[in-house]
Amino acid sequence: MIRKICMAILIVVTALVQCLLFQVFEIASIKPNLLLIVTISFGLMRGRTSGLLTGFFSGLALDIMFPGQLGMQALIYMWIGYLSGYCYRIFYDDDIKTPLMLVTLGDLVYGLYIYIGTFLIRGRTGFFFYLGRIIIPELLYTIMMTILLYRPLHWLNKLISRTDKRSIDSLV
Repeated sequence: MIRKICMAILIVVTALVQCLLFQVFEIASIKPNLLLIVTISFGLMRGRTSGLLTGFFSGLALDIMFPGQLGMQALIYMWIGYLSGYCYRIFYDDDIKTPLMLVTLGDLVYGLYIYIGTFLIRGRTGFFFYLGRIIIPELLYTIMMTILLYRPLHWLNKLISRTDKRSIDSLV
């Protein structure tokens, strides 16, 4: 129960920071994808189910904050979280290369999904323009934020896991 409450608070706070606070820190109208970092990190640290649920609720938070096609963000975040959960077995605590690789791949897939879902369907075919102006700068900004945020997220995961173990042990 504590894990669910912590995750809900983390998703809401991260969504607010991404949507409101990073309006100030935009570089050429590009913001890092913090919810993607959270989704991939928890998918990697806790497995497919946790990645799927974290991704779904992270995407749903974005769908609620930015009205439009309800469920579009939730769907892609859910898939990215689920797929990052496949790397759960090869995860090492001290290695940041795996999260960086997954965030890079996840943000690239996310950018392509958004391009196809919002631009290509409307007949805008300037893919290389979109790639150079939106996808790659967001990817680089998100990678920089992953380097800063991964350790605190890993620490939070350990704290939540310890708290869950204590609450389960007290019930037995």
